[in-house]
Amino acid sequence: METKPRIVDLFSGCGGFGLGAELAGFQSVVSVDLDSDLQSSYSLNFPKARVVNADVKSLDASFWKDAMGRNRLDALIGGPPCQGFSRIGKKAEDDPRNSLIGEFYRHVKMLNPRVFVMENVVGLLDENSRDHLFAALDQVPGHYVLMDPILVNAIDHGAPTKRKRVVVIGYDPTDVSAVKAEEISGISRRRPITVQDAISDLPTPIFDSRDSADYGWAQYPNEVSEVGAYARRMRARHNLLGWDISKHRLKLGEVSGVLETKHSSEVVKRFQATAPGRVEEVSRYPRLSWSGYCPTLRAGTGNERGSYQAMRPIHPSEPRVITVREAARLQGFPDWFMFHPSKWHSFRMIGNSVSPPLSRHILSVLISKMGTGVKA
Repeated sequence: METKPRIVDLFSGCGGFGLGAELAGFQSVVSVDLDSDLQSSYSLNFPKARVVNADVKSLDASFWKDAMGRNRLDALIGGPPCQGFSRIGKKAEDDPRNSLIGEFYRHVKMLNPRVFVMENVVGLLDENSRDHLFAALDQVPGHYVLMDPILVNAIDHGAPTKRKRVVVIGYDPTDVSAVKAEEISGISRRRPITVQDAISDLPTPIFDSRDSADYGWAQYPNEVSEVGAYARRMRARHNLLGWDISKHRLKLGEVSGVLETKHSSEVVKRFQATAPGRVEEVSRYPRLSWSGYCPTLRAGTGNERGSYQAMRPIHPSEPRVITVREAARLQGFPDWFMFHPSKWHSFRMIGNSVSPPLSRHILSVLISKMGTGVKA
């Protein structure tokens, strides 16, 4: 009996990394995250996965024996919190979140996966940050081939966003064929996806709801005469993944995440006066251009760190910030994928996520080195 190779998704958030892995042919079996808001929709989108809301520091070998059984794990993936290494933030060397990189590699040692992939910001390789990485990598057992950090950009692999990241990959050479860095970083020959390709077919925002459980459903506009290839892929349903309600409403021509963000008349005037491709002078929000690409979407912070709202790009032709669904499309999430009823948490989910097209590319390379399945 053939089964899909299994992955464990650490620091999973809403599941961008896990979605790319699933689309590459893996099956997400366990998702772990401490932030219940970021992880709140994981069970809707990945109905077969076990969702564990916990601090990874608390998980030991006995937990994993109960959760996974005796069969060897195929892949361990994760993007530990990156705020302590980001070039945008304060880059505090004593940020307690910096130690979570070490937790990822503690799990490599404990779970002994056939392959592992850790994703983080490019700032991790800066002089005052990389010691954290090297200290964490000392935990990796000697039987692994440990590849040098590889720089990747989501726009090179099918997402309409310029999102540079670093990935660290390791694999067991007795069980996995050799992986070359250029296979991971290599640029797709396809034309990059533009903002117009990504969001021009989506509905204009609907009035915000007072219902705290309203996901903001709206009908696709009828006047769109031609939907491009990227948008068609985003509109397509998935047989095994996704919430039944979301897939049913998608079949009816409805999509979630289309609630408006209200702006004052002064803000609307400033947005109107900002040319596409320029930055609005007061808010410092960039205005998207139909023919351009989306800058890196930021996450903001949770309740424990002041509930800071990150920058949201301005729509190319309407004087407003983008909707949750537009942000999701720009990050590479399909329309069946659910986030949070709150726009704030939804943008946090998207901004914290690994771009699914990038994840799919990386995990497609790795699964090709492992064969198409493992014996149950």
